[in-house]
Amino acid sequence: MWKLLKEDIDVIFEQDPAARSYLEVILTYAGLHAIWSHRLAHFFFKNKLFFIARAISQISRFFTGIEIHPGAVIGRRFFIDHGMGVVIGETCIIGDDVTLYQGVTLGGTGKERGKRHPTLEDGVLVATGAKVLGSIVIGANSKVGAGSVVLKDVPPNSTVVGIPGKVVMQNGVKVKQDLNHQNMPDPVMDKCDSMEMKIAALQREVDQLKNAQKKAGEPQ
Repeated sequence: MWKLLKEDIDVIFEQDPAARSYLEVILTYAGLHAIWSHRLAHFFFKNKLFFIARAISQISRFFTGIEIHPGAVIGRRFFIDHGMGVVIGETCIIGDDVTLYQGVTLGGTGKERGKRHPTLEDGVLVATGAKVLGSIVIGANSKVGAGSVVLKDVPPNSTVVGIPGKVVMQNGVKVKQDLNHQNMPDPVMDKCDSMEMKIAALQREVDQLKNAQKKAGEPQ
């Protein structure tokens, strides 16, 4: 247990150049407090003391701004940098040496049951504001860019950016993307074209009715 706690502190010194002393880290790092609170809450959750587990997680959320469901499984040397707004769902599985930045959501996509949250394998980094949603797997040593929304599995050693997230680099090699903007879909133009077609069809029907009335000698 003490070895695990020391690892949690040491990883902060490795990842954060602003960390100056053990006392400062232990007393002021909200990410560390959230992780330690989660380890306690997870112990109660595994022993089916669900209310106590949720109470601990909610108290931790109040003081740290980081919400970790007590059912989430978190590996060693987990680092949350700053952390405000981080949300980790119940069925998340997080490997060793994973890093999350502020505003990250590891969430679900609806009301599905069972495994409904992401799995982050060893060495994954998820940057500020990224959303990883659903029962997907982010492969080992992959990186998710800031503000990205990832909805599909990501292979190991990849970099993902965008909404929805797309792999732009894998194993150190850039992945070719279709960046021919002139051929990209324009939903507004498509909608306008559809409306014009409907208006033209309605105009033809009106003209046909007018012609029928003229032939029948009826007043318009």
